[in-house]
Amino acid sequence: MDDRASDDIRTTLTRYAAAWRAGDLQAIAACYHDDFTLHYFGTSPLAGVHRGKRAALAILADFSRRSQRRLVEISDIAVGATRGVILVREELSIGGRPVQVDRTLIYAVRDSLLAECWVLDQDQRLIDEMLRQG
Repeated sequence: MDDRASDDIRTTLTRYAAAWRAGDLQAIAACYHDDFTLHYFGTSPLAGVHRGKRAALAILADFSRRSQRRLVEISDIAVGATRGVILVREELSIGGRPVQVDRTLIYAVRDSLLAECWVLDQDQRLIDEMLRQG
């Protein structure tokens, strides 16, 4: 494993996680590469590949608005030679009823910024249903 690459991934994900925990939207946005690509799975209106920082952040903001998401915890950060993973638990509101879900976020890092993300949800069907309602 290339230690420099994995160190850069760990540093980038740790910086992003700290901003997320603090709720610092400006610092969160600063962690994304201008060429960021978001892979959002499922069948909801938000599903698809969203290219560019502006497009990806718009989808993430839309998800936050529809789900009233709240970070419960960042469970773990794991790093390999080419990717990093953040495991999170979030509380989402579905029809006014809060539900907690585990999410796996797989990241590629370039230039010490988040370059690509694949969002894997614990219960994709639940997420799709919630987003179609919201």
